[in-house]
Amino acid sequence: MERILTTELTAHAGERVLLRGWLHRQRRLSRVSFLVLRDRAGVAQVVLSGGQPQSLGPETVLEVEGLAVATPQAPGGAEVHEAAVRVLAEPAAPPPVELHRPQPRESLPTRLDAAAVSLRHPAVRERFRLAARAVAAYRSELDALGFVEIHTPKLVGTATESGATVFRVDYFGRDAFLAQSPQLYKQTMVGVFERVYEIGPVFRAEPHETGRHLAEYVSLDAELAFIRDHRDVIDVLRRVVPAMIEAVGQAPPAEVPVVRFEDVRSGDEPDLSPADERRICAEHGELVFVEGFPTAKRAFYTHPDPERPEWSRGFDLLYRGVEIVTGSQRLHRYEDYRRVLAERGLPEAPFASYLDAFRYGMPPHGGFGFGLARFLAQALGLGNLREVTLFPRDRNRLQP
Repeated sequence: MERILTTELTAHAGERVLLRGWLHRQRRLSRVSFLVLRDRAGVAQVVLSGGQPQSLGPETVLEVEGLAVATPQAPGGAEVHEAAVRVLAEPAAPPPVELHRPQPRESLPTRLDAAAVSLRHPAVRERFRLAARAVAAYRSELDALGFVEIHTPKLVGTATESGATVFRVDYFGRDAFLAQSPQLYKQTMVGVFERVYEIGPVFRAEPHETGRHLAEYVSLDAELAFIRDHRDVIDVLRRVVPAMIEAVGQAPPAEVPVVRFEDVRSGDEPDLSPADERRICAEHGELVFVEGFPTAKRAFYTHPDPERPEWSRGFDLLYRGVEIVTGSQRLHRYEDYRRVLAERGLPEAPFASYLDAFRYGMPPHGGFGFGLARFLAQALGLGNLREVTLFPRDRNRLQP
């Protein structure tokens, strides 16, 4: 007999069926017991009579064969009668979290410490199913636009961005770094494919203890060539992000406005604060592009506005009061890179292979990058990235 999933039980009412999964919960009455069996699809109720196992621990792995019976009050509208239960594996200890409750009630640190079992909670598990759907939507939209998926090194010889938030590693006796982003490589690959994207881990030695920062996260990056300015990059995001929002079961806004940084910032601040981000979304909508950040506060490869070079062709996308995407038009001329590196006091030598891409001719281009966890947390209304990150890494957590 072929195994079916719990969600297929109703379609097999009146037939003998075979289920496999974990004991989610057990209820015992005087003459009958009810098991709730959980598999990757959902849960199903199993009715046991007197001679069946009466004491099974939560998370016992079971095989159940029996008769599928349509029962309106049962989960999914059907349950298993005349059941024969076989134990496939018994837990060595009781689980440290309760998985049968509608939402986890243990503290986040407790659940992270017990991730091997707490991730089995149906509500938690569903978050990562939605993450997979969001990534699939991202990939599908960019594939349809002629982008090519690439995979770049995560061990690099120089820091991608300026600043100290890099992890230094010993690479056969010399210094290397965990990549802060695929930025330098995806720009190089614009000279090969014109349109590229990557889905992969990035690393930031963030000293923060907030719900918005992690030391490792999955980044969604893209770069495209032959653009007029950063608005062409924004147009790609107008397709990609709403598709991802729909993929996780939310309704994207009909309009996504673009506002100028100098019009929405607080006073003379060179960047947006979290309070600014919340205020801008409250005033302009749940998805808002903010363009024209100060050039001096953006990465060295950001293209300045030719008419007002103190302002850049860089932008952020805010979603429900939090910045989720950063992007820009990039510099594309070799001499411009040499000049800006000198102006910022950065040596050319560590960027030699990167500069070669521009030495031999690169078209006007731009791109963006954003963290999957931050997007998902905003879409699902969760305030901590650790709630939507498998085995999160921060300053204090390296296990499990």
